[in-house]
Amino acid sequence: MRAPSNAHRASEKLASRLYTAGAILLAVLPLAMVLANRSSPAVIALAALAFLVGRFFEDRRTLVPRLLAPLGTPLGIAALAFLAWCLVSFAWAPFPGSSLRVLGEFLPTLAAAYLLACLAPGRIPAFAPRLAAAATALAGLVIAVDLAADLALERALGRRVAAFVHNRPALTLDLVAGPVALVLWRAWSRGLAAASLVFAALGILRSISGAAQLGLLAGAGLFGLARLLPTRVGIALAGVGLGLAVALAPVEGDLLTRIMPDAAHERLVQSSSRARVAIARSFGAAVAADPWRGAGFGTSARFAEAPAARAVAPEMRVLLGVGHPHNSFLQVWAELGLPGALLGALVLMLMLGRVAGMRQPDRAAALGLVAGAAAIAFVEHNGWAAWWTAGLGAAITWMREAIWMREAATSRTDTRREMDGPA
Repeated sequence: MRAPSNAHRASEKLASRLYTAGAILLAVLPLAMVLANRSSPAVIALAALAFLVGRFFEDRRTLVPRLLAPLGTPLGIAALAFLAWCLVSFAWAPFPGSSLRVLGEFLPTLAAAYLLACLAPGRIPAFAPRLAAAATALAGLVIAVDLAADLALERALGRRVAAFVHNRPALTLDLVAGPVALVLWRAWSRGLAAASLVFAALGILRSISGAAQLGLLAGAGLFGLARLLPTRVGIALAGVGLGLAVALAPVEGDLLTRIMPDAAHERLVQSSSRARVAIARSFGAAVAADPWRGAGFGTSARFAEAPAARAVAPEMRVLLGVGHPHNSFLQVWAELGLPGALLGALVLMLMLGRVAGMRQPDRAAALGLVAGAAAIAFVEHNGWAAWWTAGLGAAITWMREAIWMREAATSRTDTRREMDGPA
């Protein structure tokens, strides 16, 4: 066998350095969000670039097939169809400039998240999960301490002094803490895994983000149920939850108006629950006025000016100007109509089909991530926000790393058995 050439060894060395840089960026993402709560898109983009260039130097022949293969699966085709409908909706979007700005924020981050999830697993150095655990735990601790100290960190950094600045970091912790802990558990660093979960939960619970706390409750709850219940039951619970989230989004405001007591609103006063219900009613009325195609991708920021808003009662039209419906499922209905909602639901169900094929505890952790993300998406943020897309990309990358670790360990065991031969 011919020895590797000097050029080949140099390429491998450069690829290794790039993987190390990309893994460090991925690992420190939660802490970066605490220090600058809009930083995750840039962090994910740089990490993805590092792994992309590293894979190119390692083996450029397999790079394109590796990136294209997932897009040929049913899940990949459904996701591409959803994105294609987003682009088709530009034909009737009333504010194409605004829609392009939203797309310009969302699409590059989505591409970076996809590259990272495809290329990083299997190339993340052994130290990176421990660094990620430390960054996750430190992020949770900093959130808790800073809020307890009346935002002393924000004052010291000369930034805006408001408790909600830690909402995005807390929501990011919701996404990444579980997958990072799973990777550590698989690497037999279980004490560190537990510590990262505890401190992440501390930061989430100490934050003023009701969405982050709901995400923690939903994620931990479905994780526990999925560990205890048969596979079909856990997947069915997730499927019913996601299906209802899509189906009921247009009538969410009306339903909550009827069933949510005043006492519940009083307990949730910090989360502005009354305003959120009123916003949901307004956007639901807009969906009812044009359910078939929606107002067009990225129009939520100026929805009050959109033609669809003219069919909404004047007293409800004011709340269409808040920027987004505070419910990603309702946002899809409002902007992309019934075709967008159906394609989105198809993507979610095919994703659950992939999760159903996982082994434990991967399946339970994946379902916990799905439940936490869906719960947050139902009550919070703009669905196309780059920071949210980046957080999801990081979480999926760590999940895929855990799965790769299992497969690699299984492969090594099978190889040893083959070498040992029959007993």
